[in-house]
Amino acid sequence: MTRAVGYEPRSVKQLLAEMKDIAELMIDLSYSAVLLGSDEVAAAVLDLEAEMDVLQLRTRMSLLMAARSTDDAEALAPVLGIVGATEKISDATGDIAKVVVEDIGLPPAMRAALPAAVETLVRARVAPDARFAGRTLGGIDLESETGVRAIAIRRGEEWLMNPDRDTVLRPDDAVFLRGPEAGIAGVYRSTTGEHYAPPEAPDPTIADLDRAMDSVVLMKNMSELGVDLAYGAVLFDSEDLAHEVVSLEAEVDHLQSRFEAWTLQAATRVDEPVSLRGLVRLARSTEVISDAAVEISEGVLRGLGSHPVIAEAVKESDEVIVRLSVESGSALDGATLGGRMVRTETGMGVIAVRRTTRETVTAASVTDESVTTVRDDWVVSPGPATELAAGDVLLAKGPQTAAERLRALAGTVP
Repeated sequence: MTRAVGYEPRSVKQLLAEMKDIAELMIDLSYSAVLLGSDEVAAAVLDLEAEMDVLQLRTRMSLLMAARSTDDAEALAPVLGIVGATEKISDATGDIAKVVVEDIGLPPAMRAALPAAVETLVRARVAPDARFAGRTLGGIDLESETGVRAIAIRRGEEWLMNPDRDTVLRPDDAVFLRGPEAGIAGVYRSTTGEHYAPPEAPDPTIADLDRAMDSVVLMKNMSELGVDLAYGAVLFDSEDLAHEVVSLEAEVDHLQSRFEAWTLQAATRVDEPVSLRGLVRLARSTEVISDAAVEISEGVLRGLGSHPVIAEAVKESDEVIVRLSVESGSALDGATLGGRMVRTETGMGVIAVRRTTRETVTAASVTDESVTTVRDDWVVSPGPATELAAGDVLLAKGPQTAAERLRALAGTVP
């Protein structure tokens, strides 16, 4: 039954922050539902999709109430674009969840390809007699001890999108936990009182199908990075980041084309070609998420700038995006991301690094004067081997509390 929706006097900033949090959670949950083959996790995605439909309508109503002039319309147009893009992400992740809920064909070997791209996520129901029942997340100190984080809690019909250190785990809460598999097992037992059994993943056997699945995994990584960079572009009003989003989208389109060719070739070698339907839907939905990332940053690309309400919403969301400089002599100066274990120590994931390079060229002229050019380069999706140096600018994503730990490593005063 469709839920009736009416205007509510809520700020656009609050609505946008909630939509961003839900959209990012849905991306995590939808791919995890496929990886785990979990009807429960997939059903949670569809519940969130219904909630997102209501939020986007209320946000549009609030924006219409706020527009009173042509200047207002121009300033709020990028906000409407973000609302529409976030709704697209919601719809795309809902389609991914339906692969599981509707039992649409998906090669079993897909579960062998996804773990590298999906950090382990489980749904754990709090048992009344479990060790964590009745305790606060801060008292448990999950993240520091295990690397596992409670990203959302379903309490009856209510979603707690921003559980913090004061949030109490109540019996029968459904807690969504994300983190390394080594940490998940112990946390799951302490929450539910039961043993955690990770899903078994069969090995792929058809080369073309293997390549097609690898393409989907890469598309997923690029699309998710594109969304992160798009929010960074609007938060910092950065055309450079917005252009990186466009480049990622073009690469995803290229991968989609190759995926289609490999899937068609694989269809001639599998016993039941209909089993590839889910894989095709997964790729199509992933490509939609990539397109939505470009729409999020479109206002910046078209010179409309970023409305202040967008930046405030991103700052207040569950996972914040921060930009900070590596100071000379700090713990990160001369270190690599992996060597300093930045993600493990801080809980923040570095999604991009901007470094300034200077090149001195001797001109072929009578005077032979040297000309020094300064160029800013972005290292998108840096890896463990990425070296950092004083003056590098980091763009990182993670919880509010983790941002302070990263600032301390970089030697940056908040």
